[in-house]
Amino acid sequence: MSKYPKSTKYGRQNPITERWNSDEQLVLWRAAWADVANRYLKRTGHEERIDHRSHAERGLLERPTVHEGVVARAMEKKDIISDRCELNRQIKADNALLRELRGQVKKLAQAVKNTIPALAEAMENLRKNLLLFCYQLGYLRKGKERLNTSLNTLRPALTQYNQLAKDIRDKTKERRILLSEKKALSAVHVFRHRELAAKIAALTEDLEELRSEKNLLLASLAYSEEDAADKFPKDIAAMEQSLKRLEEQEQKYSAELDAALNEYAGLRKQAQGFDPVQLYEARQAIRPGKEQEAESRAQQVYGEKYNPLLMFDSKKAVSRMLHEDMERQAVRRMMRQAQKEEKISCKKKCKEQER
Repeated sequence: MSKYPKSTKYGRQNPITERWNSDEQLVLWRAAWADVANRYLKRTGHEERIDHRSHAERGLLERPTVHEGVVARAMEKKDIISDRCELNRQIKADNALLRELRGQVKKLAQAVKNTIPALAEAMENLRKNLLLFCYQLGYLRKGKERLNTSLNTLRPALTQYNQLAKDIRDKTKERRILLSEKKALSAVHVFRHRELAAKIAALTEDLEELRSEKNLLLASLAYSEEDAADKFPKDIAAMEQSLKRLEEQEQKYSAELDAALNEYAGLRKQAQGFDPVQLYEARQAIRPGKEQEAESRAQQVYGEKYNPLLMFDSKKAVSRMLHEDMERQAVRRMMRQAQKEEKISCKKKCKEQER
């Protein structure tokens, strides 16, 4: 085993510096910093505490914010909207809505009293929350769709760009070698001069075509020649990371949606002892107001990004989940049956009166 450390593209490396720069060591440093900070926070009478673990490790459903940085905050101070700060504002609003919905879902089933108005209110409130969960899931899935579309464009484009760059480098090197050979060649070698000149001309033409193709590719993706090599892979990596976060959020919101559906099933069991027609009519009477509350809450959270069509789709999705068409048809059958029985009863009474 050599006593000399291996040489890497980052310079000389050895086991000590490798361990020093490892992810495991970073976690230990962060844990130690959290312990020290929490001791001093407690000593000075502050209730706040620091936790070095990630949201996933702590079992939190909230989406973590991104690092804003000095540049982004300086832009905001100048009333220029920074993408990073705007993203964090959206994440904070989204997390607040999630906490609010989770708290409501847990309380609704426990607060129901044995009256039709109270049960109708609880069921429609829970249905309102289901609308918001579905809207959030739809919003996340739209974001995933946009990212996948961009990645499906950028990934092959990066491959094409790298191949063009390689072809340009290879042909430039070949042309340089031929130019050097031609320059060093004696004038008496006429035929070789002509052969070299023809090859150089062909390579020059090929290079012009390759550079033109590369410039067209960069222009279509809004990259400049100067920043393409660095920005291209970074943008793809950032999109892939965002896609991963959206997928994690989608799983969490799906779990919350399932929990809300279970709570709704519990309310349905409680409703079995009530007149289904009266309960249905009571729910229909307050449903428009509850749906308007859901729309207003979504508008408040998403602002200009609020999508009425997505809310419309969410209403249809909730209706399917709760089998509302079947419920409506069943209630109508009951109402028709009740009307039919009422007519029969009226006829019997009339006959009895005639006697």
